Amino acid sequence: MLIRKPADLRYSDITPKQFYVNRRRFLAGSLAFGALASAARAGNLSDVKKTSYDAGGEKVTPLDAITHYNNFYEFGTGKEDPAQNSQKFRTSPWTLKVDGDVAKPMTFDQDSLLKIAPLEERIYRHRCVEAWSIVVPWIGFPLNALLKQVEPTAKAKYVAFETFYDSKQMLSEREAGIQFPYVEGLRLDEAMHPLALLAVGLYGEKLPNQDGAPIRLVVPWKYGFKSAKSLVRIRLVEKQPPTTWNISASNEYGFYSNVNPKVDHPRWSQAKERRLGELFKRDTLMFNGYPEVASLYAGMDLRKNY
Repeated sequence: MLIRKPADLRYSDITPKQFYVNRRRFLAGSLAFGALASAARAGNLSDVKKTSYDAGGEKVTPLDAITHYNNFYEFGTGKEDPAQNSQKFRTSPWTLKVDGDVAKPMTFDQDSLLKIAPLEERIYRHRCVEAWSIVVPWIGFPLNALLKQVEPTAKAKYVAFETFYDSKQMLSEREAGIQFPYVEGLRLDEAMHPLALLAVGLYGEKLPNQDGAPIRLVVPWKYGFKSAKSLVRIRLVEKQPPTTWNISASNEYGFYSNVNPKVDHPRWSQAKERRLGELFKRDTLMFNGYPEVASLYAGMDLRKNY
């Protein structure tokens, strides 16, 4: 399962040995734009622009950690499993269907997805519910750009996400301990916030399979499991949609799952976190350090709506 008791966790479980022993493997905080341009051309990506989303100038997490320490239960429940087990996963051709309470339902292929909006580099902090964190240089475009194209109707209050699942090349529900396909959801106003991203790459390259290729959701102010990988369908709906981890353990995983250091997980505190590659813990920040989303939850009890 996703979560283990604190007594079961060793530092080597949080930060793989190669990331804290070999400091030379730490990478600089900015992308090499020459390599980025080559990768973009090779993958039919449009030009990528640098944005102001830079995680406060924090050092980005080493590429090896981002691509070899993953939660992706379709390809294994261990952190190293997805990188090993997803290599034969075919992500082309690919389509993403967007429908539901919209005026213009659409199905996008990879080429049309890349034409929705200019691709941007956004360096975001991410906080896992297991109390480890990373800083990732994503390449993508705002989720709201896609949603505006399909024109949500007045009935649309939520956005439901469904990921790819194939029992022939992925774990069974019994093996993974959760239901498939993986589903997630946001309120429509959350999905329309400029920080919500659809990512197609990272570190100047196309998105690796283990990180959610070819397109995934990125919601940096929420715990990592909200950012669903390998999306195949987005539906706009009137009622709050089911979400995978809320189905599996509703007392541990709420619909909102905003990063909140004041709300403990039932089995441990969320007040501290350990960045992959670092020895010491740091304070967990409210909304993961993105205060610009606070207005979305004005007047809400964020302990009840965890």
